[in-house]
Amino acid sequence: MSWLKKLKSGLGKTTARVSASLGAVLGRKGIDAASVEEVEDALISADLGTAAAAKLAERMRKHKFDGEINSATLAAALSDGIAEILEPVAQPLSIDQANRPHVVLLVGVNGSGKTTTAGKLAQQWVQAGKKVKLAAGDTFRAAAIDQLKVWGERTGTEVMAGAQGGDAAALAYQALEAARADGTDVLIIDTAGRLQNRSELMDELSKIVRVIRKLDDSAPHDSVIVLDGTVGQNALSQVKAFQAVADVSGLIVTKLDGSAKGGVVIALAETFGLPVHAVGVGEGADDLQPFTAREFANALAGVDEG
Repeated sequence: MSWLKKLKSGLGKTTARVSASLGAVLGRKGIDAASVEEVEDALISADLGTAAAAKLAERMRKHKFDGEINSATLAAALSDGIAEILEPVAQPLSIDQANRPHVVLLVGVNGSGKTTTAGKLAQQWVQAGKKVKLAAGDTFRAAAIDQLKVWGERTGTEVMAGAQGGDAAALAYQALEAARADGTDVLIIDTAGRLQNRSELMDELSKIVRVIRKLDDSAPHDSVIVLDGTVGQNALSQVKAFQAVADVSGLIVTKLDGSAKGGVVIALAETFGLPVHAVGVGEGADDLQPFTAREFANALAGVDEG
């Protein structure tokens, strides 16, 4: 199955929810002021958030429909509005060659898919001819260390790991030291999942950032929060909390396959304006792809691309 088909299939539940909720406007000549609230409620139900839903509903009210609204013209108008919000934030995760290594710190709550994302990014950059090193900074879970080592073997990437329960900041420091010494292009640091309301765990994360800045005051060059696409609006509070301790610079949204809450990507873009680097729709390495605004907008709105 192609990436576009996987994306469309993955967002199918979100699309169905939006389409069902917007059914009331089909057959009308346009979306009048009285219908705006219906449209807004439909978009909120798909986790677009109140601000993005209001903006899209108003944009669709102003849209000039040619004749009666049908499912195709409604989807096209919705897609245009979504793409307008997403285009400024659609930015692939790129490596600055001036940084040797370019340090990517992955953060997020438990179960968001950080370790798998670290492995997938490593594979993609190795395939692009880069020398990559992985640091197993999730020292709480032996399974996370083992999982990262599997990705290391699969991609031919060195994995630096310490003892379970060890000091994650010390490991990150050692990994950066080693990466600088051997000419590594990209160092990906995985971290333990932590709930945003656990202050002691968030303090540990800020320690990792402080410690690696002793070696390179510009690191991490990308501090990326990995978000589970099934959590809906809770993703917003996660970003806010992690921004405070890890200077979050961008987002990767995983597990969109089968989520009925894919609209949260739009809410995130509208609320934070942070780059959305990639989205994931499956377990395979190729199921994590750079985020493209129009592809995502068409898939979520249900535009038939033939």
